[in-house]
Amino acid sequence: MEPARSAVGLSIREAVHVLQSSEDGGRVLSALESLQRYLRGTAEPALPGEQEEFAAKHFAVVLRCLVGRLSPRWLQLSPGDRLEQLWDSFFLEGPADQAFLVLMEAIEGTAGPSFRLMKMAQLLARFLSEGRVAALMEEQCRPQMKPGFPLLQETLLSKVVSLPDHLGNHLQQDNLAQFFPQNYFPLLGEEAVQVLQSVVDSLRGGLHCSVSFVSRVLGKVCIQGRHKEILGRLVPQLTARTQGSCLWQRVCWRLVEQVPDRAMEAVLTGLVEATPGPEVLSRLLGNLVLKNKKAQFVMTRKLLFMQYRCTTPMLQSLLGYLAMDSQRRPFLIQALKELLETWGSSSAVRHTPLAQQRYVSMAVLICLAHLGEPELRDSREELLASMMAGVKCRLDSSLPAVRRLGMIVAEVISTRIHPEGPPLRFQYEDDELSREMLALATPRPVGDSPLEARSSSLDPVVAETPAETMEGSVPPAQLQGSDSELDSDDDFIPYDMSGDKELKSSKAPQYVRDCMEALTTFEDKDMERWEAALKALEGLVRRNPEATREVSVELARVLLHLEERTCVAGFEELRQRALVAVTVTDPAQVAEHLTSQFYALNYSLRQRMDILDVLTLAAQELSRPGRLGRSPQHSSVGPSTQCSPTLTASQSGSVMVPDWRVVVENRIRSKTRHFSKGSPWQEPAGGPNEFASVAGCFFFPLIHHFDRPLVTFDLLGDDQLVLGRLTHTLGALMYLAVNTTVAVRMGKALLEFVWALRFHVDTYVRRGLLSAVSSVLLSVPAERLLEDLPDELLETRSWLADVAEKDVDENCRELAVRALLLLERLRDRLLSLPS
Repeated sequence: MEPARSAVGLSIREAVHVLQSSEDGGRVLSALESLQRYLRGTAEPALPGEQEEFAAKHFAVVLRCLVGRLSPRWLQLSPGDRLEQLWDSFFLEGPADQAFLVLMEAIEGTAGPSFRLMKMAQLLARFLSEGRVAALMEEQCRPQMKPGFPLLQETLLSKVVSLPDHLGNHLQQDNLAQFFPQNYFPLLGEEAVQVLQSVVDSLRGGLHCSVSFVSRVLGKVCIQGRHKEILGRLVPQLTARTQGSCLWQRVCWRLVEQVPDRAMEAVLTGLVEATPGPEVLSRLLGNLVLKNKKAQFVMTRKLLFMQYRCTTPMLQSLLGYLAMDSQRRPFLIQALKELLETWGSSSAVRHTPLAQQRYVSMAVLICLAHLGEPELRDSREELLASMMAGVKCRLDSSLPAVRRLGMIVAEVISTRIHPEGPPLRFQYEDDELSREMLALATPRPVGDSPLEARSSSLDPVVAETPAETMEGSVPPAQLQGSDSELDSDDDFIPYDMSGDKELKSSKAPQYVRDCMEALTTFEDKDMERWEAALKALEGLVRRNPEATREVSVELARVLLHLEERTCVAGFEELRQRALVAVTVTDPAQVAEHLTSQFYALNYSLRQRMDILDVLTLAAQELSRPGRLGRSPQHSSVGPSTQCSPTLTASQSGSVMVPDWRVVVENRIRSKTRHFSKGSPWQEPAGGPNEFASVAGCFFFPLIHHFDRPLVTFDLLGDDQLVLGRLTHTLGALMYLAVNTTVAVRMGKALLEFVWALRFHVDTYVRRGLLSAVSSVLLSVPAERLLEDLPDELLETRSWLADVAEKDVDENCRELAVRALLLLERLRDRLLSLPS
């Protein structure tokens, strides 16, 4: 054998010498044809031993020689393209791993754009398109006894995964489309499927194979963030091949098991995202969470508690995978306990963003949908304790979305844990989110994907025939053929009753004092009089300001304590508009009374928030230019908006009858033709700012006593919702006090108020504080800010930067950024002024 090997080496050295030195095309072709004998699949191949020696010792030398001789003049030594075809065949037909490494080495070693670089790039693109990457990975899956094989595998792994980066750096503007990441990694996924098919065929033939190299390629690609491209091609193929094939399932299990620990999270996250349902995920992973500690940590801890980027279908796939096998179901029960413990933590409610709270709530509902009553019964006490803690801290939140999450989850948990008891019911808005969450809690058969469950739920509706629908909508009397059709009144024209008015026994009061008397002396027989007085009060107040000022404080007290005694439509709105009208008519006295009652005893939280709403709406109306020349507008104030005028005073009971001149003018205008008509110009309304003289009466009494707890009222304690509404109200009053003499004092006091509460744990309060800072920057003149409040501005700026970077609430971060932009704009405006 040794003489034969030396003869092979001698002949190869002679051929390489000819290739390196000869300029004769015939000799070069003869040398290449003699070397081609040692490649597999040729017409006259060499002996297998000679081929193995050539591949192991001499193939890389021959390839480097060919790369070194590559030039346009050398390829033209022989007529036709025979020389170029022989040159290409060594890279496309020889051992794929060595050919790939020599190609990458040659491309990386070429300094700049040249014929050699583009020729090597085009050959590498052909190498990819002809499936040579699959041959490369397939070779690594076979048992190897060569020395230095681990180092070779590591080099191949690095080059295969980072090929788009290397080619992009060297080719730059001349890069080929095959090397783009969006094209290369899907191709790599298809090649991996071919390798796995070869592994399955080898196992069926009784040969030993390993998928470790494919696992490492998959892991490294997913670490680089290209899991969507490779798994988008790999998962559909594996889904189809594992259907009914135990061998394919075992190969997939082994594929994921041998992913390195550092890449396990990226691979599992990509698989959970790419798989269409828990059944497919179970076929691809098997009992991986039982065998691999890193996979168990990722699937049962990290994706559920440390991240919240999974979509709802991903959550259903993940938790459905844990529920599909009896050995994995204990992990689902443990996950539910830990999820409910997190859900019931008051610290988590305060310091985690709303998106993460919604994510945890959905995970709890999906777990409950997969668990049966016997499994829940064993942990009933523990689950109930976590549920009660979570409901309490969520109902105490100032954010409506957080309260609604608590209500929905509490209803589902109580129904599942205590099905025999009375159901727990809350009143919350029925929107798309609530419907989606309640649908997640519906128990479904294990293995159903969300799409399958949705289509199955629609089957009864689709199956219903039109005949059945029509039959169910016809009255029974008509189906029986009764004579009711003869007596039908459908042919008669209905009488127009749109202009009719309801007859009432009592007339509406004509004076403000009469309204007060009717509202305070309510009896069953005076029910209509009470309703009429409430509806007419706002119009009477606005038409008789002098009479209102005589009883303004007493009337405000009556309205503040007024309770709904009849089912009058829009009671809260009528009461609020009347209170606003009284406050606008006599702002100083009524504002003094309302602000003093805000911190008084024996008032409910609802009444205190009503006071804040009325003060805000009254300040808005008083600050409106030309207020006396047009009808005022009001609306109720919600938790997140302070002023949104929508209703006019004409709706409060005083209907203005148009004058006959207006009727005539409208008729003439409708009958007149205009060839061109410009836009009507109206002089902007003007007038004094009536809020300027009373802004202090509205603002300072509210801000002075916020840190003094009462027996039934503690703004810095449990009454965070009222504190949040107070912060928004103070910001609105500050904004409405623009261009007033008291604005500087108000701004200084408001910044001190913000500084005292800047680290408040409630999100709604922090939003109000950030809005208040923006109001100060918009309302106080820039020069006065720098003269009177320089220290406060510096402290506020550092706090705003910290909030914009670290606050858990997205709205708070956005408000902080807006305030910082206002500060930067203020600084630029001051720097542009002449000194």
